[in-house]
Amino acid sequence: MKERFKEKADAASAEIKNILKEHGNKVAGEVTLSQIYQGMRGITGLVTETSLLDSQEGIRFRGYSIPELQQKLPKFPDGGEQPLPEGLFYLMLTGDLPDAEMAESVTDNWMRRSHVPNHVFDAIDALPLHTHPMTMFVVGVMALQTESTFAKQYGEGINKKDYWDPVYDDAMTLIARLPRVAAYIYRRKYKNNEHIHPNGLLDWSGNLAHMLGYEDKGFMELMRLYMTIHADHEGGNVSAHTTHLVGSALSDPYLAYAAGMNGLAGPLHGLANQEVIKWIFEMQEALGTDAPDKVQIADYVKKTLEEGKVVPGYGHAVLRKTDPRFTAQMEFGKKHMPDDKLVNTVWNIYEVVPPILQSLGKVKNPWPNVDSHSGALLVHYGMVEYEYYTVLFAVSRALGVMASLIWDRALGFPLERPKSVTTKLVKQWLDGKDNIWGD
Repeated sequence: MKERFKEKADAASAEIKNILKEHGNKVAGEVTLSQIYQGMRGITGLVTETSLLDSQEGIRFRGYSIPELQQKLPKFPDGGEQPLPEGLFYLMLTGDLPDAEMAESVTDNWMRRSHVPNHVFDAIDALPLHTHPMTMFVVGVMALQTESTFAKQYGEGINKKDYWDPVYDDAMTLIARLPRVAAYIYRRKYKNNEHIHPNGLLDWSGNLAHMLGYEDKGFMELMRLYMTIHADHEGGNVSAHTTHLVGSALSDPYLAYAAGMNGLAGPLHGLANQEVIKWIFEMQEALGTDAPDKVQIADYVKKTLEEGKVVPGYGHAVLRKTDPRFTAQMEFGKKHMPDDKLVNTVWNIYEVVPPILQSLGKVKNPWPNVDSHSGALLVHYGMVEYEYYTVLFAVSRALGVMASLIWDRALGFPLERPKSVTTKLVKQWLDGKDNIWGD
């Protein structure tokens, strides 16, 4: 995989240099004041090769849709039906679909790198038990930073053309160790500090399930699906962009990833999966039933909206149709747990919420996103600790942001430093007194 990546990176670097040499001064699009003030929505300002988000089709990884990945990526050899995240990582890094042997080699590589130093556990243990799992997770990642190959080689002096090599090693080691860190946090916080050692015969996702304490093959399959569909969502979302931004300062992959995961911990990003299942539990309690009908759900949704709140798990900054990641989870639920009350409640919400949001006339995307379904699947297998869900998201997201970070260094992307202006300067420009755009 590393050799194949180097071939692809050298070719891509040469191609980009030629594009910039010939077309570097061409103007690409226009920016409005509303975009500048309102979160830079829709401003194209990044190149991320690993995935692309289309408003109608949803996410594509190197051009492949989620259904295509479920069909084409290698599966776990013992009757697995869901794609192996190891294969997805290979695809994101090289652009090539791997065969089973290549995916297995990634699994073996990560297993060899997976030993977590004791001081990482000590750092996590220093935190009080009431600490949010995402805080524990980021502390664990920061403690792992002592192992950074890039930081060491940069300190010793390294040619910038070779930055990608130690970044690759850091990324591979970080990904390899995250399941152990994540499982340690879960067992410490929720399972009386009773830990489970890794199983060297399992794949990356299956081993995570094992160390969490879930031996059900269905849960292992869910983890393979979960880790695949949450891995990447192009480069502009908070966690991906933050990892890229911090990495552009030549912060090592541990520092960059930790920064990105602090963004993922926000309720408008990765913490939304926690908010969804919390809202459903609150609805069940308020209605006095664990199987509310569609009329009851509709009334509760309207009440939520009347209180000035949002229905978590619905709407997306880019998507304008049902998130295909939601669809993949719904299909998993129909196969493995068709009679589960909570899962059926999620499906009923799916039928009730979009028409209500559409009737308001202000919602561009009334459809569910990935967060609206994942919690119900986890609860089915016994993982009811919804505060922990974002940690699983974080483990998965490492695949995409680390693949992208390796590419950033291989292509020599510079420090990211956009220009900002003041409102005073904007008003002067509107009055024709100044040109803030520099053209």
